[in-house]
Amino acid sequence: MKRLSPAFVLILIISSIILLTLTVSAENPANSAIKQTADLHNTENYKKAYFAGGCFWCVESNFEQLNGVIEVFSGYTGGQIKDPGYRQVSAGNTEHIEAIEVIYDPKIISYDDLLFELWYSIDPTDAGGSFYDRGEQYRSAVFYNSDEEKSLAKQSIALLEQSGLYDKPIATELIAFDTFYKAEEYHQNYYKKNPVRYKFYRFRSGRDQYVETIWGDNLHKNYPSQTKQSSTKNKTKISTSKEGTYMQASDEELKKQLTELQYKVTQEEGTERPFQNEYWDNKKAGIYVDIVSGQPLFSSQDKYDSKTGWPSFTQPIQSSALTKKIDKHLFYSRTEVRSNQADSHLGHVFPDGPKPTGLRYCINSAALKFVPEAELVEQGYEQYVNLFDNKQPQH
Repeated sequence: MKRLSPAFVLILIISSIILLTLTVSAENPANSAIKQTADLHNTENYKKAYFAGGCFWCVESNFEQLNGVIEVFSGYTGGQIKDPGYRQVSAGNTEHIEAIEVIYDPKIISYDDLLFELWYSIDPTDAGGSFYDRGEQYRSAVFYNSDEEKSLAKQSIALLEQSGLYDKPIATELIAFDTFYKAEEYHQNYYKKNPVRYKFYRFRSGRDQYVETIWGDNLHKNYPSQTKQSSTKNKTKISTSKEGTYMQASDEELKKQLTELQYKVTQEEGTERPFQNEYWDNKKAGIYVDIVSGQPLFSSQDKYDSKTGWPSFTQPIQSSALTKKIDKHLFYSRTEVRSNQADSHLGHVFPDGPKPTGLRYCINSAALKFVPEAELVEQGYEQYVNLFDNKQPQH
């Protein structure tokens, strides 16, 4: 047998390696996944759907959990004004409705499934708004892009009406889609950017409680399971006290979110040092919110110098924002003040304040976050801008 030359043997070895590499590469699932991802990001594979169901923070977060949904945007549609803003729409000054734009892959999830997710998220019998949010700008609607979508929506609504789940007629409107305007950037993915505040808002709105009473164990069972598995860590809990039911973040969440002093004050009823805290002498215009939940509590318009070394206010922005209880930790009784949503310890209220209320809400800075007037819109507190239309000097 003729011996092969070393050079020819080397060529055979290199050729075999290249062939083996190409074979493995073609059969490697990872490479298929890369190709699939590239295809998935080809916009020709996507469709868009438009729905309204009240607060777009909540509807957006629901749809983003679905397998096959690529992206969801909060925004406005249904009106004639070009590029409306949140303050215009939320005040009911336009014909627009708070809505979402759903970009989805129809090979993975169908338009019918998206319709069911809408029903799982709303009260379709409410013509005057959605849960906590009232007004036509918060009503539910399906904005159809084609006759096919309109027909599917009609069929889906007919199924709801025949189901016997509701004791009132379905009020969700079918509206031909025109133009969708994306909401301001701070509204996009709000549930991710402000998770604790979002959870408090959602719980207080009653949305999930209502959906549970309607669908019960059938929730998400009327179409193939599309919902991604979510982590069980850092879950919030529902607690009950004499003052009522409230939602509170887990200790793990709070300890990550708060400083040691903030945790001690809000969760362990601690007290910070006078004259050595962040806001006792703050004279800027703005509002003070609960450091835990973001719930608005006090306005700088009602703040005054009580000479005590702690932030002091004559009244809260809304009395319903606070709960009170008798504190007997010292040798005499005091009235403790707590936030309504997060049940955070804030401080105490005393009957020695100035007019017009005669009250002094003595509050720990560590229980508060200050939102300057100039940042109210940016941080999602647009509805409080009008507090400063006619500024009054502080006491």
